[in-house]
Amino acid sequence: MKILSLIIIFMSFFIVNNTDKEINYNPRSLKNEILKILSNTEFIKQELIIEKTITDKFYINGKFYKIISNDIVSGYLYIGRVNSCRANGCSVNRGNNNADDFEFFDYYIIFDISKKVKTVKVFNYEATHGQEITSNGWLKQFIGYDEESELVVGKNIDAISGATISVHGIVNDIQEKTSILKNYL
Repeated sequence: MKILSLIIIFMSFFIVNNTDKEINYNPRSLKNEILKILSNTEFIKQELIIEKTITDKFYINGKFYKIISNDIVSGYLYIGRVNSCRANGCSVNRGNNNADDFEFFDYYIIFDISKKVKTVKVFNYEATHGQEITSNGWLKQFIGYDEESELVVGKNIDAISGATISVHGIVNDIQEKTSILKNYL
């Protein structure tokens, strides 16, 4: 019985202390997605430097990149995290990165050379509700988005029952990151 208790305590400690809270800027699916979407055979991603005036105006919990193939920019990429409320309430301050205050999901947006959305993929979903937003069928709604029109949940973006916070979180983040890319970078 003592051994079983020790094993359970050890496993609990291991799981809690090895939870990855950092954003993975090289998710497994990214390389294949870029190759498929932008028809590149080889590419590098080069981080875009974000000026302080932009970070003062917008909350950016991620990184922007140029996708370069054969020394030519062939697209853009944003990899980031959306913080969302816990199921028992919402006291999230967008600038607060205390892991105990929110749940989150990590995703990326691949943009073409004209800065239109080519694909959106959620690759790390750590929230307890709203997993439906990870569906490729639902995420296809963003393809072609270029900031010319507003994304409105319930009008041109499908709402998902039980995923209200996640839906609004990703919709707002995609609008904001597309705007930053088109207007500031």
